[in-house]
Amino acid sequence: MANLLQLREYMRHLAEEDRKKKSVTVTGATIEDALNQAAIELSLPLARIEYEVLDPGKRGTFGMGRKDCIIIAYERVEAARAVSEEDFNSGYEDASEDNESPDLDGEVFVRLTSDGVLMKITSPIGKGKRVSAAQAASALEARGIDSYNESIVTKAVKRGDNEWIRVAEYVYNPANDAIMTVDITDFAMKAFVVIRPPGDGGADPSADLIKNFLKNNNVVHGIKEDIVSALETRPLYNESVLIAEGTQPKDGADAKIIYNFERDTSQIQLKEKNGRVDFREQNIVQNVVEGQALAKKIPAAKGENGRTVTGKLLPAKNGKDVQLAIGKNVKLSSDGLTAVATINGQVIIHADKINVEPIYVVNGDVNLKSGGNVIFLGTVFVKGGVEDGFKVKAAGNIEIMGNVGKCELDAEGDIIIHQGINGRGGGVVRSGKSVWAKFIENARVGAGEFVVVSDGIINSTVDADKKIICQGKRATIVGGQLRASEEIHAKNIGSIAGAETLVEVGFDPKSVERIRALEGKIAEIDKQLEEIELNIHTLENVKKMKKKLPDEKEAFLDELVVKKGDLDSEKESVQAEIKEVQEYLSSLKVNGKISASGKVFPGVRVAIKEAVLKIRSEFKAVTFVSEGGDVRVTKYEELEGDYTKKTSPRPRQG
Repeated sequence: MANLLQLREYMRHLAEEDRKKKSVTVTGATIEDALNQAAIELSLPLARIEYEVLDPGKRGTFGMGRKDCIIIAYERVEAARAVSEEDFNSGYEDASEDNESPDLDGEVFVRLTSDGVLMKITSPIGKGKRVSAAQAASALEARGIDSYNESIVTKAVKRGDNEWIRVAEYVYNPANDAIMTVDITDFAMKAFVVIRPPGDGGADPSADLIKNFLKNNNVVHGIKEDIVSALETRPLYNESVLIAEGTQPKDGADAKIIYNFERDTSQIQLKEKNGRVDFREQNIVQNVVEGQALAKKIPAAKGENGRTVTGKLLPAKNGKDVQLAIGKNVKLSSDGLTAVATINGQVIIHADKINVEPIYVVNGDVNLKSGGNVIFLGTVFVKGGVEDGFKVKAAGNIEIMGNVGKCELDAEGDIIIHQGINGRGGGVVRSGKSVWAKFIENARVGAGEFVVVSDGIINSTVDADKKIICQGKRATIVGGQLRASEEIHAKNIGSIAGAETLVEVGFDPKSVERIRALEGKIAEIDKQLEEIELNIHTLENVKKMKKKLPDEKEAFLDELVVKKGDLDSEKESVQAEIKEVQEYLSSLKVNGKISASGKVFPGVRVAIKEAVLKIRSEFKAVTFVSEGGDVRVTKYEELEGDYTKKTSPRPRQG
């Protein structure tokens, strides 16, 4: 263990380091501004800067009389400013990990108090040496004590019990006691004490004296008892010692909800093996069973208040609460912290609430035998296919194990067709999210997110708000019109026979479709206006010639004028909506791209936003992008992302 001379030498070294550190004097409108400037000039983070306020400055009134504050800032040297018990031992007591011997000699400590001279002797550790009577006498003589009770000292040396005992008297002069000063800094979060050594006849500071002094100087919180005890045993004079530290407030953690299901189902994950996609493993529907926990709420935590060294309360904020909102077919546990499914079905988030949508199962094909059209406020699972002329509409998902013919499928969620779609020129498939199928032929398909096929798309109109992905050994797009906002990706596009195929990206297909519908409405309104204006013109001419119209004709004229006003207003409203959609399309920043890992044949038209390129010669492994208002041919870019998705098994029905 370090002796007093070693400790003082160590602290003098740290103080010398403190004096050598670089400092700057800076000004600012506030202390924070000045500190930021100091951080720049010292090239240090704020956490490593200490400062002293030379002039606090003035705020002024309405900008008048304002005066910048002035501070002197320098790099923080923790060891020089704050001495802990670890600092006392650092470098002297087993500081090195490779120190082979933990053996420590016994030590002698002498304190002068108002009750006399006290001595404490510690026992050695391991193979350390015991304190000798001569060492004890030398320690007393070093404090100017020549006369002492040798018998008591001898007993203390033998016992080495680390207890203070009175061994002598001296002429006590309270006027020369050690003097203490305290410095409260860092917005009252730290207190440093400096002890001046006692004069002739003065007493060393005791732990109780130090604590009472701190209390009398308003330091009442965060007092470091270990440091106080160390200063009683080894008084450290003329050095600034961190004696108390405030407690920072800790804000409580916000409440949170842990979901037991995937909330974001927009990520496509398609697994291909040997050039084929096995949709039997895809089951995109997130099924749950009755009694299954769907989500758990972790309540908000209370904040832990802090205090300055002077005892001022620093309030902490409690964590923010969140609501575990439930919808259909879900209940809360008795403590209100867990959402539980009450039926078998599909779990979804709708209107920010957890819902479980029931599943309607068709055990075979959708046809007359099964009961005809299916319209269901949930998810529909068809174990067979859907025959020509039938409809399946669902508020949730539609999953079909077989083929789909010339029929209509409409779902707010995903549509998963494990075989293919053969619309025979009349099939329509609409999905609020994504469509999965083996192939699409002679059909019209629209998806709010993705369209994913493994074999090919033939002579079809396909729209996707995000991507159209056609991959597999026979994954070819031939004929028809395909439109996507972000990307169209296939193995081959077009055919050797030069089938006309249009692929378009870089815009929102739904918005374009909306503009076309609105333009059709404008044409219809114009046609009606033309007819009304002709009738009004005819009646007004008759009125001029005859001076008066029959009552029924006058009423009809008034009716036409009102109708014309209504149509004019409706036309203005439609034109305003067209303008709004056009502005939205103009604001879209997605340029889009079209890629083919195999070939692109002549007869294909590539459109990226307003730019169009008609393919006149065959390309291999290319990606088309927009550059400078034109379509540019670049090196093939592979499809990004992992397209495999693992899902839970379907619940048992019935």
